[in-house]
Amino acid sequence: VGYWNAVKTIIAQEMSLSLLSSAPVGFAAPLPAVRPVAQPRPLTMSAADGMEGAAHETGFTTWDPLGLADLGSPATLAFFRHAELKHCRVAMAAFTGWLVAVSGVHFPGLCSFSEGISFEDISQLTPMEQWGAVPALGKAQILLAIGIIEHQSEWKIKPHYMAAGGKPGDLKGLKSFWDPIGLTSKMDAKKLERQRLSEIKNGRLAMIGIVSVLIANNMPGAIPLPIAFPAGPSLVLPF
Repeated sequence: VGYWNAVKTIIAQEMSLSLLSSAPVGFAAPLPAVRPVAQPRPLTMSAADGMEGAAHETGFTTWDPLGLADLGSPATLAFFRHAELKHCRVAMAAFTGWLVAVSGVHFPGLCSFSEGISFEDISQLTPMEQWGAVPALGKAQILLAIGIIEHQSEWKIKPHYMAAGGKPGDLKGLKSFWDPIGLTSKMDAKKLERQRLSEIKNGRLAMIGIVSVLIANNMPGAIPLPIAFPAGPSLVLPF
């Protein structure tokens, strides 16, 4: 009996030790699964945000899929905007000139007294051929006038549009050329802002328009409109 009592005591002690040693593992509370926290994506800001030109067509946001506005410094962006405005103005003048050229409207008299070329003779040609018919001296005068305006806009107006305080596209320093009859002086700030937006939007459309009418006859189907565009080259040499 004593022997069996000793065996029972040893077995009971071993079972107690076994339960104690396995308790932390057997009864440990399960840890909650930790899910990775999604980090918010940083907002990408364009250097062109806030510039004039964003309207209904682009959802009032800057449309710059290639990120050109972020290629350089603020001076680089100012150069891009000045170049855009310059091309807008030239394109609007070019498209208006193209409409006049195809309509047959012309000045009276002679274009060149020395060569006996009249404006009526030139008006009988297609728009690009009209430039080719202008005497070389007349072309030189036109290009010289453009060069003088370009020089004055780059060197006379201070501060320069690429410098601090400068305004791209601002030609108010050329008072004899920019708004000679003072239309903008009668407009308030809100009206001026609207006019500047209209200039950009009309200029962008004019850039597309002048390229379209120049290539329309040489690329059949480029413009799906029932218009008989005049034949002739899309590009000509200056001289």
